[in-house]
Amino acid sequence: MIQRPSLLIISLSTLVADARVLRQIRLFADRYAVTTVGYGPAPDGVVDHVQVPDEIISWHKDRRLLILRRYQAAYDTAPVIRHLTPRLEPGRWDVVLANDVDAVPLAVTLRPRGGVHADLHEYASRQNEESRRWRWFVAPFRRWLVRTWVTRADSVTTVGSILAEEYRREFGLQAGVVPNAAPYADRSPTPVGDPLRLVHSGAARRNRSLGVMLDAVRLTERPVTLDLYLVPNDPAYLAELQQEAADLPQVRFNDPVTPDELVARLGACDVGVFVLPPLTFNYLNTLPNKFFDFVQARLGIVVGPSPEMAGLVREHGLGVVTPDFTAEGLAQALDALTPESVASYKEASHAVARELSAEEQIKGWAAAVDALNTRARR
Repeated sequence: MIQRPSLLIISLSTLVADARVLRQIRLFADRYAVTTVGYGPAPDGVVDHVQVPDEIISWHKDRRLLILRRYQAAYDTAPVIRHLTPRLEPGRWDVVLANDVDAVPLAVTLRPRGGVHADLHEYASRQNEESRRWRWFVAPFRRWLVRTWVTRADSVTTVGSILAEEYRREFGLQAGVVPNAAPYADRSPTPVGDPLRLVHSGAARRNRSLGVMLDAVRLTERPVTLDLYLVPNDPAYLAELQQEAADLPQVRFNDPVTPDELVARLGACDVGVFVLPPLTFNYLNTLPNKFFDFVQARLGIVVGPSPEMAGLVREHGLGVVTPDFTAEGLAQALDALTPESVASYKEASHAVARELSAEEQIKGWAAAVDALNTRARR
């Protein structure tokens, strides 16, 4: 029996709820003996799993060391790194795939035979730049991680072309692009409803300004419903949104569902909505899971003028780009929709669903990891 090459996938997230990491595991599990490192139980398809205890907070670091800019010491003494280091044997794996910058130093020190691939889910040094404290203390540490460690990875990918270009400009990284595409769904567009059925899915986080959608529902002159599938990242904020929508019977707060269930739920609607005020560089240039979920659900799409999303909407005729990031701009876009235009947008999503599916978009990971495995074989 031919032994499969070994691949270690590290992500300091709850793996079974991390759609991007689950796509990596599914991509490689048939051809590689995949070991995972992360929070929560072992995902399906892996041969081994090193679970990080829930009580260890992934981002906790010694503040004093960060202030003193003793960054290597701050990294090495972080509770999650101290927990994992003795549990991972250097030289054991052919290839290591490290998700996000915090996993890269650990991956490099494991000295895989073929090398390390780094997958960067955000622009690391500008992730929470709306916070002054984050800009002062965390951003310099993140820049150090990229300059010192990510540049030592053998290959790099990120989620969008604008982020890739910024990594090249600031750090000299040559990053490929693997968007957060959803698996292909074999389905067809549903007839347009009356009232028009809007839907949004994602995290209930205060800095995502989800109230913009509620205000737009108030302002629009056309009959609409709005279904929300929100993960309660900030329960207090979610409760505030529910209270804010108390006078809007056409707004429904649904329980969150698994990534595998989501597309079917979205497909019962007509238009996916996502208007994200650009509080940060990452928010301005976002190209999130939900965009591709909307495509696989065969929805029309209404987004704000975020360059990555707006570019795809215009290129493929998937929907409408609002004039700005306000509730008034969103309401204006909704008022301009007709049953005929929404039907054409849903058909456009149907036409590009295969092209914009995970099966097509994740080939960049396969090429990178397979190249490192070839090196390991030599």
